[in-house]
Amino acid sequence: MNPLKKHPLASAMAAIAVAGAGIALWSDGSPAHAEAAAAPPPTVKYRPAPQRPVSDAQDYTGRLEAVDLVDIRPKVPGTLQAVHFKPGQHVRQGELLFTIDPAPLETQVRQAQAQLAGAEERQRLADLEQARGRRLLESSAIARREFDVLDNAARAAAAALKGAQAGLAQAQLQLSYTQVRAPIAGRISRAEITAGNVVVAGGDATALTRIVSDGKLYASFNVDEQSYLRIIAPSLRAGAQPVVKVGLANDDAFPFAAAIEAIDNQMDTRSGTVRVRARIDKVTPEMLPGLQARIRLQGGTPYDAVMVDEAVVGTDQDRKYVLIVNAENKVERRFVELGVLQGRDRVVRSGIAPGARVIVDGAFRASPGASVSAIPAEAAEPPEASARATHGDRS
Repeated sequence: MNPLKKHPLASAMAAIAVAGAGIALWSDGSPAHAEAAAAPPPTVKYRPAPQRPVSDAQDYTGRLEAVDLVDIRPKVPGTLQAVHFKPGQHVRQGELLFTIDPAPLETQVRQAQAQLAGAEERQRLADLEQARGRRLLESSAIARREFDVLDNAARAAAAALKGAQAGLAQAQLQLSYTQVRAPIAGRISRAEITAGNVVVAGGDATALTRIVSDGKLYASFNVDEQSYLRIIAPSLRAGAQPVVKVGLANDDAFPFAAAIEAIDNQMDTRSGTVRVRARIDKVTPEMLPGLQARIRLQGGTPYDAVMVDEAVVGTDQDRKYVLIVNAENKVERRFVELGVLQGRDRVVRSGIAPGARVIVDGAFRASPGASVSAIPAEAAEPPEASARATHGDRS
């Protein structure tokens, strides 16, 4: 008896196995499978990492400061009569800002004028007596001692006249202080005291307002000792100035040129830094004293550095990397130590050699260790946005 007839289940499973083997043989020999097995490696574009001379650079955080800053305080006491400006406006040097009630000081001026008139009359009479006494002395009509009295009186009258003149000048000066004018040109703050209030004079008096110059600004920042020796000192020895560029906190680049105006005369031993101040000659309206500034200090001895486009740098946690094509046309991920940004390119301090074939397009089609077909990218062709998406966040 046929055993398969005794066991129908075994017979069915044997048939399935034979059918499966036939399907497998048919699939392995199919054109689709053969095409997949022979698929070419993905194509990527690369650009050799250039090497070119750069100067060392370091970025800092600092503050914008006004070149000129003046707190406006009253020089005479009195009642504030009027405010002649609007907060935030630009004022010219000498422009009227406040008026203090001039009436009390006008009275003092009139008193000084009256005292001057009396002094002038007393001197006129004293001069007449002196001249008369001199004639009498010459004719021996009076004693020398009597003439000396007349002469001294004339001298005293002349001195009193000078005192009266000075008193009038002082009264007029005090009166002029009732018109509070801008000592510098710049942008003015709000009025801290409004019309109708009484103000006092002196250094302890409340400031009426503040003016900051708005044509130029300082950017002040602290430079560490190593950066000072590496960047600033070589430039100073060569008789040159390090390049300083400034940007605001929300700027991606450093659009404002600056020039170092002052370097402190000693290193702060507590912080290990020296204070540096750079002057920005061309500023824009949004640049206000007190704003945080991003500052790039560039100088020192030029050196050859390997560069890569900032767009192709990827991030793996806290490490930076680029993808390259090695001599075997396989993708490698190279972790790199980066320097400062030079235009669109980033300095590579270590990790790749000059001429390394850095993938700039098609990185999403290949992974480390995979074989690729590498073709050179056009020199002027920027890396595609896909490279950014592939590598993730950059800083």
